[in-house]
Amino acid sequence: MSLHHSEETHQNLVARIPSVTGRELPEWFRTMEDGPAFLRFDDKVNWLRDEHGIAHGHATAIVHEHDKRRAARSFS
Repeated sequence: MSLHHSEETHQNLVARIPSVTGRELPEWFRTMEDGPAFLRFDDKVNWLRDEHGIAHGHATAIVHEHDKRRAARSFS
């Protein structure tokens, strides 16, 4: 995963996503899962930015959090 900021910054971005985007994280996760099947982290971030007008930092946080949660499910 390509994360360019600290875990604290990531958590702050995640906490602000609903107020900034008007959508909760589970909605963004469904959008990603229903969208194109990109393999690269940066491709997912760019798709969210370009298709949904999300700022780069918030798009990065959404993708990183989605990847973290998917990884946690696969190890459970």
